[in-house]
Amino acid sequence: MFQADLIASCIKNNKVAKKQFFETYFGKMSFIALRYSKNSAQSDHIAMQGFAHVFLKLNQFKSQSSLTINEFVKHEFISFIVNYIKEIRSEYYVASTVKAIDDPDKTYDLFLDSKFIDVKNVSKDVLIKSIQALLPSQRLTFNMVVIDNYSLTQTSEFLDTNEQGIKSTLEKARFNLQKNIETNLKLSNYESAV
Repeated sequence: MFQADLIASCIKNNKVAKKQFFETYFGKMSFIALRYSKNSAQSDHIAMQGFAHVFLKLNQFKSQSSLTINEFVKHEFISFIVNYIKEIRSEYYVASTVKAIDDPDKTYDLFLDSKFIDVKNVSKDVLIKSIQALLPSQRLTFNMVVIDNYSLTQTSEFLDTNEQGIKSTLEKARFNLQKNIETNLKLSNYESAV
């Protein structure tokens, strides 16, 4: 089925088209949800709710627009995730007076070759676990800018903040992600040795 036919059939409640749409996009959405969520339970919830949200938005897709159906689905799904995280943000508030102590011998810049961790060789499981351990604002910002290639301006509009705040959050996310990867690699190596 072509994209326009698939969308039109889904809107008309065609079961075959709905099944094809589900089989085509649910796996992709589930993986995106896994990156944006704090754990697999939240990921499953986001994937199901988000899929329903995107499915209901299909009537807004215009085949003549500059977006492909893949881009439309991804954009709508990420928009749903951002709103979902905003709605539950009260779950994440933590008061803290602890300051991070930076080890001067370590570099946490993911774009430099780290002598401790080769980010390109980190397993998908360790990377996902490390991303999930980020604070929600850092996880959202990191996913949107680094993985999903949204600009700083687009991200700031999605998250209702300024670009300087996004830059600051992104730097914190990179630093914390490097620490999380380091910790998870140590745990992974310890578990495999035992």
